[in-house]
Amino acid sequence: MAIPHAAPGEVFDVRPLGGALRNVKSTTLIRAQQLEVMRIVLPAGKRLPEHSVPGEITVQCVEGVIRFFVEGDSRTMNAGDMLLLGGGVTHALEALDDASVIVTIHLAHGEK
Repeated sequence: MAIPHAAPGEVFDVRPLGGALRNVKSTTLIRAQQLEVMRIVLPAGKRLPEHSVPGEITVQCVEGVIRFFVEGDSRTMNAGDMLLLGGGVTHALEALDDASVIVTIHLAHGEK
């Protein structure tokens, strides 16, 4: 069974999860030919290892606090903060508090 994603023109909720955060898993919200949008949910202390993607990405911290590493340099992101990375830039993140982030990836050349 395919995981449902938002359809063009469909309204969907990306507000903070609040008390439900600990019971929600990361999910892909949108998957299109050249765009993917995910809500990544991380409990405090969880880390996503260093990686890169071919296309540009944005990361918006919706709730909690994360430490975001860009090519080894760290910066702290709080709810409401957003950043942009170029394609191929190595990055990682770590949740300092229970957190959720919205990640938008431009899929270079339609890669999925």
